[in-house]
Amino acid sequence: MAATFVRSAFRAATATAAPRTPFVARQTAPIARRAVAPISRRSLATAAEQPRLRLGSEAPNFQAKTTHGDIDFHNFLSNKWTILFSHPADFTPVCTTELGAFAKMREEFDRRNVQMIGLSANDLGSHGKWIDDINEISQTNLQFPIIADADRNVAWLYDMINQEDLDNVGKGIAFTIRSVFIIDPSKKIRLTMMYPASTGRNTAEVLRVIDSLQTGDQKGVTTPIDWQVGEDVIVPPSVSTADAQKKFGDVREVKPYLRYTKI
Repeated sequence: MAATFVRSAFRAATATAAPRTPFVARQTAPIARRAVAPISRRSLATAAEQPRLRLGSEAPNFQAKTTHGDIDFHNFLSNKWTILFSHPADFTPVCTTELGAFAKMREEFDRRNVQMIGLSANDLGSHGKWIDDINEISQTNLQFPIIADADRNVAWLYDMINQEDLDNVGKGIAFTIRSVFIIDPSKKIRLTMMYPASTGRNTAEVLRVIDSLQTGDQKGVTTPIDWQVGEDVIVPPSVSTADAQKKFGDVREVKPYLRYTKI
């Protein structure tokens, strides 16, 4: 019941937004799977047609309009860590709080060489006014681009679609869920998070996993539950204790397979 109420509220908000532009985002780089089905055929989608965005796979390319102009997504990535995160609609309460929170953390992400790009299932006609609201409500200055995805082409390409919509194709256009994709400088998808429309994301957790991924890449370690920068890290099972001691110095062995060290 709660999910149905939230979905209805988002669709009502979307229906009052500015008219859609005719632009359609399109995928430009070939990927190892069959062509993505048009959104009008989503009820006919098969496992072979649906994008398979596994961790370690290359982030699919596309071209789209954004609040910063037209982009080619792979060119936008530009050898930087990137956070792509989606929103069901403009002028919706949870999305508004999320974008304001991410905008306030710009300096933290800049220090980590991380850029952000949002996506909302409306056209550019409503994005600008919504950004004004976000800045007013959160007392911030949102500076990252927001993709216009009124036709859900990018949402479909990145599998940011609610299954209930796929099962009920005749009841309206597909519903975009809250997804987070963390993409590394080599364009590889390193981490994903998916949330229902009723649940806002945690910016601190997004920052924490960025720290974990970057630390692992730079130091060759793994991180335990709830890890924060400055805390002990874990020596991977592939590294012997002797080699770990040569590399890190002190190694604290809890079990032969669980060894901590400092970096």
